[in-house]
Amino acid sequence: MAIYNGMLPVINKAEVKRYAGLRHAEDFPTQYVDEACKEILLLATPKGVYKEYDYDAETFTIQSNPPLLVEGKTVRDHLAKSTKVYVMGVTVGEDVELRSEELFKKGNYTVGLLIDAAATTAVEQVADQVNEVINNIAKKQGYKPTWRFSPGYGNWPLEVQKDLANIIGTEEIGLNVTDNHLLFPRKSVTAIIGFMPGDESLPTKRGCTSCSQVDCSSRKI
Repeated sequence: MAIYNGMLPVINKAEVKRYAGLRHAEDFPTQYVDEACKEILLLATPKGVYKEYDYDAETFTIQSNPPLLVEGKTVRDHLAKSTKVYVMGVTVGEDVELRSEELFKKGNYTVGLLIDAAATTAVEQVADQVNEVINNIAKKQGYKPTWRFSPGYGNWPLEVQKDLANIIGTEEIGLNVTDNHLLFPRKSVTAIIGFMPGDESLPTKRGCTSCSQVDCSSRKI
């Protein structure tokens, strides 16, 4: 298990607007987005944890202790050529959510929404950072990494969250799973990345490019 202490020098403002459903709102005051990003930079505590395991693609099993069966056709197809996996978890802490809730309770819905969107952007940026660390490990070992795949994608059930958290020790970064299979703090992510032999390739598409909901306000271009 490896712990990652992240940094957030900047927050992607275009992504904040996308998560807030404001991507096409050209006249929206930019100072509100700027202020939300500044607040999250002050409040966020970006951390991550990740661990490597052997993976049996024939039995769909992560060779953890105890072994973890991967359920769902989409994630099994995603890992079909992998011989190892990295399981990862990241969070930006609870303070970002408490601030958003405080603003909503006061009736400041616009700033509350932007704070929430900035926190979502922040946790995705931290996930990208940990993802890049894992990608570099893959390349050094002669593997080709898959893109990261999270519970809830395709038909990989959210019920796996607790098992993923257990095998990488997410409690070390203050990340837990509720009885309803949700992550706490809420602005957190768990995911799996497959390691394929270097000459293999993956036909599955990542994120919005594989989704048929083209009119989604949060869709990436």
